[in-house]
Amino acid sequence: MKSHTLQELAQRFELTLLGDGGVVIQGLCVLDPGEPGHLSFLANPQYRAALPGTRAAAVIVGKRDAAMLATPGLVARDPYLAYARIARLFDDSMAFEAGVDASALIDGSAQIGEGCRIGARVVIEAEVSIGANSCIGTGSIIRRGARLGEGARLDSSVTIGTGVTVGERVNIQPGAVVGSRGFGNARLPDGRWEEVPQLGSVVIGDDVEIGANTTIDRGALGNTVIEDGVKLDNQIQIAHNCVIGAHTAIAACTGIAGSTRIGKRCMIGGAVGISGHLTICDDVVILGRGMVVGSIGEPGVYGSGLPLAPATEWRKTVARVRRLDKLDSRIKRLEAAARITAAADEPSDPTADHNERDA
Repeated sequence: MKSHTLQELAQRFELTLLGDGGVVIQGLCVLDPGEPGHLSFLANPQYRAALPGTRAAAVIVGKRDAAMLATPGLVARDPYLAYARIARLFDDSMAFEAGVDASALIDGSAQIGEGCRIGARVVIEAEVSIGANSCIGTGSIIRRGARLGEGARLDSSVTIGTGVTVGERVNIQPGAVVGSRGFGNARLPDGRWEEVPQLGSVVIGDDVEIGANTTIDRGALGNTVIEDGVKLDNQIQIAHNCVIGAHTAIAACTGIAGSTRIGKRCMIGGAVGISGHLTICDDVVILGRGMVVGSIGEPGVYGSGLPLAPATEWRKTVARVRRLDKLDSRIKRLEAAARITAAADEPSDPTADHNERDA
């Protein structure tokens, strides 16, 4: 069992120690109710009331909450970030033993770096390159010519398409597909469709996370690009030739149509729909269930859609929205009528009348 003293954690992560530094931490826990021998954290003021009564052995807090501690603690500028870094010391989910399972099918031309784990029923096609210390999970498929950087982690049943480039320390969750055929079809005069070949590929930067069952299409001519540090949640669809800027985070069930460019450090909520051929600048936040149909050129927070409300209130709101077009037309007619009435009521120019009589 892993364990660290509070003093060791304070020194390692440059945190301020409060109380007994000899307290032994064997894991992490929630604040309420807490767990003896474990470390918790307080980042959201909503949970502040649980701080005095927690059973945790110690708590990570911000400076303003330090006086409320009834246990030893660690004071951090950002308690959530400190928790994340300490939690890695207790996380064994990414551990693996190097080796190749006997059931894996690996083409003789593939290059596998040192210290890699190739799991059961993995298929690795010709001319694939996998960097050192990578782990390829059970049932994953890496197609011809794909390249994975050092420290890549592919969970079970991941598919990497032909010619895809994956950077270093990329983490791809189960069922994700990177490099599937982009959705390109030309319509014939009789209404049938003819497939347009997708000749590009996908380029994934370093330190990217791709969630379970997320799909990233290959480009039609150029590449679909996911830049360094991007975090993609589960069940996201990214269409062909999109570019996602560095350190952007996108929540689950978002769909992004083709050839859209999203800037750096953006945050996109769940179930957002983004139309194609748009440009979204850096540092944009889009709230959940937003519908983006035009480019965004200014940083800021954007939202759309109707928030949840009691059914009777929601129905009234929808009814009002449906009447807006009629109300708009009525207002325009009333305004036009008001302008005509105002023009008719205007007094004539007395000077003009005098001149006419003189003539």
